Amino acid sequence: MGFTFIGNNLKHKNMKNFILFVSLLGSFFNYAQVGIETTNPSATLDINGDLRIRSTTLTTNLTAAKDSIIVVDNLGNSRRVTSKTVVNSYLKTVIKGQFSSGALVNLNLLSNRVKIPFDLIQFDANSEFNTTTNTFTAKQDGIYAIKVQIKSDATVGVATNFGVAITKNGTVINRNSFANISVLSTNVTPPVRQVESLIELITGDTVIFEIVSDLASVSILGTSEDCFFTIQQIR
Repeated sequence: MGFTFIGNNLKHKNMKNFILFVSLLGSFFNYAQVGIETTNPSATLDINGDLRIRSTTLTTNLTAAKDSIIVVDNLGNSRRVTSKTVVNSYLKTVIKGQFSSGALVNLNLLSNRVKIPFDLIQFDANSEFNTTTNTFTAKQDGIYAIKVQIKSDATVGVATNFGVAITKNGTVINRNSFANISVLSTNVTPPVRQVESLIELITGDTVIFEIVSDLASVSILGTSEDCFFTIQQIR
């Protein structure tokens, strides 16, 4: 059974209703969110489960491979990122630092320790060393190879203890320290102190370098070949 509507007014009204219906339907498909195995989708396509792609088109476009890597965050959201972003997200630590001036660095010791104020960085892949606080803060868990070297001025006084230390979270964990000996007013002790070690760090751990001594003050050389430090994450 069917009905035939006669008259221009009825035809015009039906046409308006049809156009309105199509518009609403189009808006629904434009803005709707589809969920698979979920009744509460939060994206245009929300899949609660595994995704399998059976076939893809091979491309020789190197730009596509470089700039169109799909990753999934900890909430399951897929995003397109560049290959550089992926590499930089786990770029291992590599740092070398020194003094900004080649002049003597004069330091006063409190409680037999003083922080070495390295204030110039040759390179720092992850921006982890703060030259204002002279502190390294680890951004990743791992094993780090850390080395520091100083060379004292020839006028350094006689002392039973003079050396350099690596300090982690405020505690000295490695040091190289021995006496300064003078014979006939001449310092006969080697002026270089150096310590290096493998240290396990977790994110947020801090490392500084210190001079340890029973002297009230010391002077060390500011030249880059004599006083420097390196930090390298090895795993």
